[in-house]
Amino acid sequence: MEYPGLMNLNMIFPHLNGELAALTSAVVWAIASILFKQVGKTIRPTEMNLLKGLLAMLMLAVTIIVLRESVSSLAPWVVELLLLSGAIGIGIGDTAYFTALNELGARRALLLMMLAPPLTGLSALIFLGEELSAVAWIGVAITVAGVAWVITERTSGSQFKQQIPVKGIALGFLAALCQASGAVMSRAALTQSSISSLQSSFLRLGAGALVLILWIIFRREPVGQWLSAVVKEKLWGKILTAVFIGTYICIWLQQLAFRYAPAGVAQTLIATSPVFILPIAAISGEKVSPRAVLGVVVAMLGISLLFGF
Repeated sequence: MEYPGLMNLNMIFPHLNGELAALTSAVVWAIASILFKQVGKTIRPTEMNLLKGLLAMLMLAVTIIVLRESVSSLAPWVVELLLLSGAIGIGIGDTAYFTALNELGARRALLLMMLAPPLTGLSALIFLGEELSAVAWIGVAITVAGVAWVITERTSGSQFKQQIPVKGIALGFLAALCQASGAVMSRAALTQSSISSLQSSFLRLGAGALVLILWIIFRREPVGQWLSAVVKEKLWGKILTAVFIGTYICIWLQQLAFRYAPAGVAQTLIATSPVFILPIAAISGEKVSPRAVLGVVVAMLGISLLFGF
């Protein structure tokens, strides 16, 4: 049984499935990314990652209490697997990704993250025996190609360093591998136990937060400097909104996706966020190129195959 009450998404939306939950999480993350980008000008990535995790955990804890979910019946192995999933996928994976961003830039870092869907599909096949149909693999390939086409726009005309950024590439691959591993572990725990998506989200965020705290202590990074900023009152509104949409709602939807959809399919749909940023950019008055539009069309074709249309 999932979680009871009106907050149960399957009760609110009877036709909700894993694929729709994954796609919705991609849309939600695209919207939240705009806010996180604004907040990121004041708060360093590692500290922002930790802050959003802790705030989302508080929101999830309140929701679990309000819904009166039982946590006494959780098997130890389920808790351990989800904690490991969060430590690897959120703690190590997100830290590696943020560092890769600094080394490679957003477009190339995002391009490397597109390795996560096929890595997830292969890992699920090896460790869970979860086979995807030929049509599903084609859908994964087409979706990844469409998103990659959007992400890599304008990189051909940019000047790259002559030296190969080995460190950035290694970190980007590590981030994709960690995300794939975390997804498969979540899938295993969610499908082989009665733990709710809310509880699994809380455990994963908790483990990720612990890794980030240890990382900050190890590197002796200063924290809280942004609190003295003159704009802190305006910042809190953006932070809370971004965390509510982009972490609390988003990770909840992702855990639903991993419960009800094959891991490779869910991870592919979750990775389509860059595609949904384009309409937001167009509404904001930014020019959207024909190449970007074509990339969206290709990605949507792949998505339609994953939905079985």
